[in-house]
Amino acid sequence: MKRARSRTTPALDFCEGARALPVRRVRGGHSAELLDWVADEVPVALEYNGVSHAVMLATPLDLADFALGFSLSEGILQGPQELYGVEEVPGPQGITLKLEIASGAFLRLKERRRSLAGRTGCGLCGTESLAHVARDLPELPASGGQVLRGEAIAHAMSQFCEQQTLQQATGAVHAAAWCSAEGELRWLREDVGRHNALDKLIGALARMGVKASEGFIAVTSRASFEMVQKTAMAGVPLLAAVSAPTSFAVATATQAGMTLVGFARGQDLVVYCHPERLDLDPRGAGATPH
Repeated sequence: MKRARSRTTPALDFCEGARALPVRRVRGGHSAELLDWVADEVPVALEYNGVSHAVMLATPLDLADFALGFSLSEGILQGPQELYGVEEVPGPQGITLKLEIASGAFLRLKERRRSLAGRTGCGLCGTESLAHVARDLPELPASGGQVLRGEAIAHAMSQFCEQQTLQQATGAVHAAAWCSAEGELRWLREDVGRHNALDKLIGALARMGVKASEGFIAVTSRASFEMVQKTAMAGVPLLAAVSAPTSFAVATATQAGMTLVGFARGQDLVVYCHPERLDLDPRGAGATPH
């Protein structure tokens, strides 16, 4: 993706995932007409073997990753090998992602839909039952004596600004990134929705065969229950968020064995559960105590 020169400038480069719209800006008491980048947001429908399943509002970037990541994090697919293909079909009202999936995965999806329809009493239009909100999560790997330096999280967070091309242009999108144990930001995905950004990242990791458990995920949003659940489904043992978690997120992370970090800003952070994966001693390993 080519980086835009600035958020508001008469001469704009191309920025995928956004469009330049005329605006009137008031700054320092002065008014000016210019072009501003505005993030794209379109309805994206997911269709499995010809059956419509869900419609999300998303940024139309990395949609193949989104399709795979959503399918994995929602438990529709048990692995990327169950996805045979994704076709993007643009239309006047949005984009349809037509996924061809394995017969076993499609059977599980149909059984899940029947169960939801029976419990809500109004097809798929109602809210899922309580039993369907919190699904069984995979067992996350224990620390095994390996600990992550707290500075690795700070280092990862410091790289977001440079890597978030669409955010630089629009100021309107979230990002999710997979980082190495040393805090090097390796892969990042952006979207107007924080859950979509995470699904795109999960799909990218699965598609590339990355051993996601060997690093951690950092996000530019709060850490909701869904964010924790999706991270756990990806087999990642640590989630770091720039903002706060919810109580349900903390409870879910605690049960899943996930280290949950919030308010990761600069050298500051808050660990909400499973701190054994982190070494927060600023003096570094091997320092002699006073």
